[in-house]
Amino acid sequence: MGTVGLSNKERRRLEILSRVRDGEITLAKAGELMKVSSRHAKRIKQRYLEEGDKGLAHKLRGRPSNNASNPGQRERILEIYRTRYSDFGPTLAAEYLEREFEETVSVETLRLWLIRDGLWRPRKKGGERHREWRPRMAHKGEMVQMDGSDHDWFEGRRERCVLMVMIDDATNDTTERFFEAETTAAAMRITKRYIQVSGIPRSLYVDRDSIYRTSRDATVDEELAGEPPLTQFGMAMKDLGVNIVFAYSPQAKGRVERMNGVLQDRLVKALRLAEINDIRAANDFLKEAFLPDLNRRFSSPPRKSSDLHRPLPENLPLDRILGFRESRVVRSDWTIQWRSRWFQLTKDNQSKRLVRQRVVVIEELDGRLHFMYRGESLPFQELMNKPDPKPRKWGGQPRKKWTPAPDHPWRQGYHARHPTNSHVNRGTDSTKRNEHITPV
Repeated sequence: MGTVGLSNKERRRLEILSRVRDGEITLAKAGELMKVSSRHAKRIKQRYLEEGDKGLAHKLRGRPSNNASNPGQRERILEIYRTRYSDFGPTLAAEYLEREFEETVSVETLRLWLIRDGLWRPRKKGGERHREWRPRMAHKGEMVQMDGSDHDWFEGRRERCVLMVMIDDATNDTTERFFEAETTAAAMRITKRYIQVSGIPRSLYVDRDSIYRTSRDATVDEELAGEPPLTQFGMAMKDLGVNIVFAYSPQAKGRVERMNGVLQDRLVKALRLAEINDIRAANDFLKEAFLPDLNRRFSSPPRKSSDLHRPLPENLPLDRILGFRESRVVRSDWTIQWRSRWFQLTKDNQSKRLVRQRVVVIEELDGRLHFMYRGESLPFQELMNKPDPKPRKWGGQPRKKWTPAPDHPWRQGYHARHPTNSHVNRGTDSTKRNEHITPV
């Protein structure tokens, strides 16, 4: 059997139709999720039932476009452009190609060819974007800007690393910590440290990095719940009640960007004079010496005296919230597979009917695991080996295929199998027909 390649849209349809097949959602709801009419949803479902996964693949896949250009023409035109029109723009080059060589090609097609081969660089449209100055927030904790600064902080004494910086928009109070790279775990660790010291802020102002914002489509479960797709960091902030605000340019979060410039000057020199060459010692230096002096020099009082940080509740599982979450299905033997590891749910969970149910696996930043189902933690134990599959129980020898004999009644017509009934029915019908005939 060949491999069926499906696009993201087609894989999404496969997931939705599998839920229709299992009776989880109706076909009308599937049509709404696929954004097609109910009639077309029926056609898609019928093709899926008849052909399987490949029935969802577009029928024109693999065929050349009717508007595709001749590959020989493309190479010929690019060769002419290199030798004769190398400093021409796509519009002027298309005119001269038609005028001098009778080679007709659209301006847009030629522009794409030139960009793909590195022969033309598209120009930026318009001038400098207009920007409007934004005053500081009035309250401490109302907004905190966060960014990661990748720099040669140790001036070659070790590899490059990232300084994660959080700065209060109202006061310039700064929290910093070194990490090997700007990752989701690094963002969670610096946020945890900030919350433990200052409390939970109302909002975070970040860039559009994949740590904070995802471009994937919402899953079926997210659409059914009416929720947008979130990253791991976004889900943690949602549970903490922190609103994430995205900046569309570095200038928009200029406060933290300017602080990065200050740190790349002052902190680099301070680390050199302190003869610090590793991340652990640098983080201790930040906490004990550098940050207290930095905040004393550069902090400013807020316009409003009230602090909008929310205190951390005593019973809030902060380590569990700032963890990585994945969904898994409980197998019929009450085991769960997660990252090539196997876990057995204990008998304490028997009353919950977890077989074929989805549970959430949470990995804390220190590696501790939790299995959650509807907000409750499930007791478990890790298995050293993969559980053996249960042997299939056969009910005896398989039944042989039965073929009717040539003279079997099934191979004859209805009248041959029921001659008496056929005679009565024909007679009755004949009598009924004759009742309406008048004798001559």
